[in-house]
Amino acid sequence: MSGEEYIDRADDSLDATYEEPMALGEYVDTVLETPEIAAHASKYLLAAIEAAGTRTVIEEGDEKERYRFFDDPHNDGEHAILGNTEVLNAFVDDLRSIAAGRGKDEKIVWLEGPTATGKSELKRCLINGLREYSRTPEGRRYTVEWNVAGAGGSDSALTYGDTPIEDEDDWYESPVQVHPLTVFPKDVREDLLAEVNDRLDDHIDIRIEGELDPFSREAYNYLEEQYRRNGEEQLFSAVTDPGHLRVKNFVVDVGRGIGILHSEDEGTPKERLVGSWMHGMLRELDSRGRKNPQAFSYDGVLSQGNGLLTVVEDAAQHADLLQKLLNVPDESRVKLDKGIGMDVDTQLVIISNPDLEAQLNQHADREGQDPLKALKRRLDKHEFTYLTNLSLESQLLRRELTNETTVWDPDSWEELETWIQEPVTVDVRDDLDSATEKDIAPHTVEAAALYAVVSRLDSSNVPAGLDLVEKALLFDRGYLMEGDERVDIDDYDVETTDRDGDHGIPVTYVRDIVADLLHEAQDRHHPDLPVEHVIMPRDVLNAIAEGLHDAPVFSPGEATEYEERVVPVKNYVFGEQERDVLAAMMRDKRVDEATVEEYIEQVYAWASDDQIENERGEYVDPDPLKMKVFEIEHLGRFDEKNYDGDEPDHAVQKFRTDKIITALNRHAWQRRDEEFRVGDVSPKEIPVIKTVLGSHDWDDVRRTYEDFEPQQWDNPPSGTETATLKETTIQNMMELHGYSEAAAELTSRHVMNQVSYRWD
Repeated sequence: MSGEEYIDRADDSLDATYEEPMALGEYVDTVLETPEIAAHASKYLLAAIEAAGTRTVIEEGDEKERYRFFDDPHNDGEHAILGNTEVLNAFVDDLRSIAAGRGKDEKIVWLEGPTATGKSELKRCLINGLREYSRTPEGRRYTVEWNVAGAGGSDSALTYGDTPIEDEDDWYESPVQVHPLTVFPKDVREDLLAEVNDRLDDHIDIRIEGELDPFSREAYNYLEEQYRRNGEEQLFSAVTDPGHLRVKNFVVDVGRGIGILHSEDEGTPKERLVGSWMHGMLRELDSRGRKNPQAFSYDGVLSQGNGLLTVVEDAAQHADLLQKLLNVPDESRVKLDKGIGMDVDTQLVIISNPDLEAQLNQHADREGQDPLKALKRRLDKHEFTYLTNLSLESQLLRRELTNETTVWDPDSWEELETWIQEPVTVDVRDDLDSATEKDIAPHTVEAAALYAVVSRLDSSNVPAGLDLVEKALLFDRGYLMEGDERVDIDDYDVETTDRDGDHGIPVTYVRDIVADLLHEAQDRHHPDLPVEHVIMPRDVLNAIAEGLHDAPVFSPGEATEYEERVVPVKNYVFGEQERDVLAAMMRDKRVDEATVEEYIEQVYAWASDDQIENERGEYVDPDPLKMKVFEIEHLGRFDEKNYDGDEPDHAVQKFRTDKIITALNRHAWQRRDEEFRVGDVSPKEIPVIKTVLGSHDWDDVRRTYEDFEPQQWDNPPSGTETATLKETTIQNMMELHGYSEAAAELTSRHVMNQVSYRWD
């Protein structure tokens, strides 16, 4: 596009965001047509979250509905909160209760958790989401602006300076985003809101209970006094005339509907909460014997967040301030000065690490005499924990290492598994002038993420016969495969405990370990391979485990505990690498779907003593030899001793009945529609077929490649079957699983090194 076209697009974007200021009466008509735009703070925040919709996720093995708002969709997922869906849903439930006035009005929402659990992302996600929602027609946010120039024939004007300014420069917006309906007298406003709420398609009524902010009240009183002196009978109409009062929409942002108190912000409690007086201005303004709200800097967190959201981040740094907030939620009012108060409508959220709880409990032993008891009663705590899902941790680690921001939303576990295991390429700057592309091999991010997750799981609550790795997989998939059977998490005696995710290896530690490995220039693998740019799973796992005792973030006991958990992770990752190598070696021996379908037809006919229609339209008996060959060569489940000639023994018969026919019938039943009609069912979707055909073992390799010698893999003699098979395997690993040539070489060497010990 040309430069002019980009300018036109920008114009269109702003035109869609902003409206022309409107008269108060016009605003009321708009509210009666679209009541939602007049929502009070907590209701507006709830509407913004719900407007983004939901999606289904699996966390801790359970399906949950997740609000897409927390995926940061308006910012391409850059600040998405990964995991902690139950915590976020509970936060939304609180908002719903607060918005409806159902007993939680006095509560301050408290989000607590250790570092690197997504609390800071929540703050950014709220800012992004509310900003973008306020740009939409249904999310418009409004306030008022005043013009008192020439009121009542006077030359004086309500300005910050001493020189009146005419025209557009004479308009002054409410510095705290006051709600336009607060202009109306209380009794009129109540009747107006009653009519508005009657038109709402919602069970949560709009509540506007505050009064004009002090700055706007000063303007209102000034105008009212001028017109009363001039004998005006319709004072409200005169004061709110479009020449004095306009309603304008604004885009929500930090300082305009969102107040953020950062950990480094300083000042007295009053300055941090509402702002400060500008003492030099008091002599210049007509304050009529008192401090004038015009001489106040409304830069405190409640002033900026009035009308929507107030966030106190790293709240332990502002513990002295929390007690000053005690009455804000239930009274919705703060003091600028002894004689000047301000009503506020804002949703209070405080964010902290666990150290705030220690401060709050410092007097807990005094029980009824605890001076912080009133504060603790008002705090509604929600605890963020470390991720305990492999897929979420893998996604988070990839975000930390790359610029990827897309939130994973797979259609199936198989698709998600592919994303977890795929390689990562990172550009690492070697010096000021050059950068090197370095390869993080397949399963490396998976290995690091799995180790972190395993370190966070409660080892006292692992189902009998399983280990921590399998518990982690249960939490991620919601099931495990036991042989050919899929066993759901509900069939295991496992539940999430308070210890799952409350401590462990943080993603920031793992990220730093991987970053250090990426910057190492020396070959860590084999002197005859130029593979210094490849990071392998075992490199990362070894480095994480070896660095635990030196990292100040871990106690000696934690370091020892986490170090012991690396072994099952290594075993699992080796199994995944072994599966990749086997799949690559046996790629050309895979059976096609037509052959599978023919086998299943044969089995059905065998079980029902029926016949099969062949290609010529003739009905023939099932072929015992075809079934036998398929079961031995393709399934690898049986050998010649399981057959008397071509007739199967009891084990084969039971397999055909239980694993093929019953499984297919069950799968077809699960895929039925509401009218109990069975749709298309792919034989390869049957668990036993999917599992067996999707995997091979070394007996398959031995049977297929009789002259293969795994001991020769590193440097196979030319012209041998081993050399030919290695070349094919490396190529297939690259095509099937995204390995680079070097990563495929190193992975296959590692696997063959272990296989050669047991080959003979």
